[in-house]
Amino acid sequence: MKRLINPFLVLIVLCLVFQACTVVPLTGRKQLSLVQESEMISMSLTSYSDFMKQNALSTDKANTAIVKEVGKNISAAVIKYFADNSMSDRLDGYQWEFNLVKNDTTPNAWCMPGGKVVVYSGILPYTKDKNGLAVVLSHEIAHAVARHGNERMSQELLVQYGGVALSELLKNKPAQTQSIFNSAYGIGAQYGVLLPYSRDHELEADKLGLIFMAMAGYDPQTAIAFWQRMSAMSGNAPLEFMSTHPSDATRINKIQAAIPEAMKYYKK
Repeated sequence: MKRLINPFLVLIVLCLVFQACTVVPLTGRKQLSLVQESEMISMSLTSYSDFMKQNALSTDKANTAIVKEVGKNISAAVIKYFADNSMSDRLDGYQWEFNLVKNDTTPNAWCMPGGKVVVYSGILPYTKDKNGLAVVLSHEIAHAVARHGNERMSQELLVQYGGVALSELLKNKPAQTQSIFNSAYGIGAQYGVLLPYSRDHELEADKLGLIFMAMAGYDPQTAIAFWQRMSAMSGNAPLEFMSTHPSDATRINKIQAAIPEAMKYYKK
């Protein structure tokens, strides 16, 4: 009988043998990173450019200004934290940009590697105010700076191509590698929604997001009310933004447990 190889065991072996592990800031979790972040940013710009060509910016000047303001404050706090802790190189190639797109039917938001952030107008009834928006933006920014997409793409590359050198794939199979990026991190071609993260990634982004919003002067305690609103307004049919996330009870319990640590960074 042919034995199946556990891909996650292979990940661990590669991580140890080739020292392809990086460490997530603040949480200290080790992750597999087979892809140069510069390559992730390059591929993200392709996906981002395609998305922006196909989707209209919101004409709501007031809310657009709020998105840019909150985004700027959170990204500035992230930049400062990384600089203060000698990790500025982790943000190499980042050129932050925050856009509000007109899509009233889809409550969603995402951040690509390199700092390109999109908020859908459909999520604004749930965020309510700047604190609520900060919950969303800090969570999505956390996904990007924690390199969750790189981790997922690394796993996909390993499963699909095994020991084939990434440099060869990027050079000889650009369409395939871009496709893997889109499926592992990117925006879906049809709907422009971020594809599902793992439960662990989501909970890690929650924790990091609480800390980042606190650093930027937004109250992390408001995250609980935001997720309660999302849960109540979604009813029995999970919203797109929530369908890829852990259950409401799990999320709120984890957030409550993480708030005391986040509050240490809160500056009103």
